[in-house]
Amino acid sequence: MSEQEKELELLRFPIGRFSAPDTITSEQLKQWIAEIGKLPEQLRNAVRELEDSQLDTPYREGGWTLRQVVHHIADSHMNSYTRFKLAVTEDRPTIKPYAEELWAELSDGARAPIGLSLRLVEALHERWHYFLERLEPEQFDRAFVHPEHGRAMTLLEATAMYAWHGQHHVAHITSLKRRKGWV
Repeated sequence: MSEQEKELELLRFPIGRFSAPDTITSEQLKQWIAEIGKLPEQLRNAVRELEDSQLDTPYREGGWTLRQVVHHIADSHMNSYTRFKLAVTEDRPTIKPYAEELWAELSDGARAPIGLSLRLVEALHERWHYFLERLEPEQFDRAFVHPEHGRAMTLLEATAMYAWHGQHHVAHITSLKRRKGWV
């Protein structure tokens, strides 16, 4: 991988790509659930005091603006919460994917005030965290099928992935702030 490719990879994946561990301990699961619970505050802190012009800055060339990142987290995590509930209440449901890149271009994803999604993420994560903390251990073995991935994903793996996903996008915001000297 060239230096330019490494730089692009770091901009796209500032905390690295998601990789589910082969074995997952109950302590790791607790950590991921806690991260899901803490995301709203981390996200709010990451965007605190950013002006509209800063929010409309892409985190990398060809990437989403910080505003779109905030709205994407709300969109993605709403879909994920629904997938978790489907997996617990149905037998390996096939979920419906959504075109996240197109959602980000819609008016509410591209131009709406971020306060709308910050409040949504706060309420959603409070509810999701409550739900996750009260699942029985065997319920994390329940799964949904993602047709684009062609396989079932357990809630254990999905919990890890969405804990990562929140941190991944917060890092997009905080790394741009550092690079631009906005901190």
